[in-house]
Amino acid sequence: MSGHSKWKTNKGKKMAADAKKGAAYTKLIKEITVAAREGGGNPDANIRLRTVMARAKEANMPSDNIKMAIKRGTGELPGVIYETVMYEAYGPAGVAIFIEALTDNKNRTTAELRNIMSKKGGNMAGAGSVSWMFNKKGYILIERAHAQEEELMAIALDSGAEDFKPDDKNYEITTSVQDFEKVKQALQDKGIKLQTAEITMIPTSTIKVAGGEAKQVLGLVEALEEHDDVQQVYANFDIPDEILEQMAAGS
Repeated sequence: MSGHSKWKTNKGKKMAADAKKGAAYTKLIKEITVAAREGGGNPDANIRLRTVMARAKEANMPSDNIKMAIKRGTGELPGVIYETVMYEAYGPAGVAIFIEALTDNKNRTTAELRNIMSKKGGNMAGAGSVSWMFNKKGYILIERAHAQEEELMAIALDSGAEDFKPDDKNYEITTSVQDFEKVKQALQDKGIKLQTAEITMIPTSTIKVAGGEAKQVLGLVEALEEHDDVQQVYANFDIPDEILEQMAAGS
């Protein structure tokens, strides 16, 4: 796909600095709180909570932080009430951007995101403008060095995956939301290391972007992702891997 999911994976490898980790923890705590509020505090019965808890553990978040966030969500501890807000926009080269935010002040967040857009070559769009271009799916990325193609494809498809795509460096597996945990568990049971495993929004089509426009698109996406209230940014760009890697590394 050479798209946004790979960009996030490459960028995630570079986010070891304390400031980045602190920002990541803050966003994870917000998401855990909202997931527990909306679906209950039992991860066995709440797939959204279970998924974000797994991400928090991968980020080495202390278990006490996770427990307190859950209790704030279920009302056992006092806490800020966050509202989920979805924003739709277009970036340079006509790239569709779908933004998920958690905020305690929608007007402030909206104004700040509009400001980022105006500075980075993007434009806010009306509700429904780009959301139809994305489907919620399970997404798993595995490096080629960690599995043999035929064996991996068999495991993935036999356990319920919808799609399997190899490229020069990785294997990409797409699942329905319902089958995500089953496919993920089947791969882990075989000892296969997963580079990325998440519920995400996959674009139905992509826009090829290169050169200076590619850097503009990634600059906008990164600025949005760094905003405190933004939990996820989804985009339908198709950018060459070498540019993704350069930008993720801060080149």
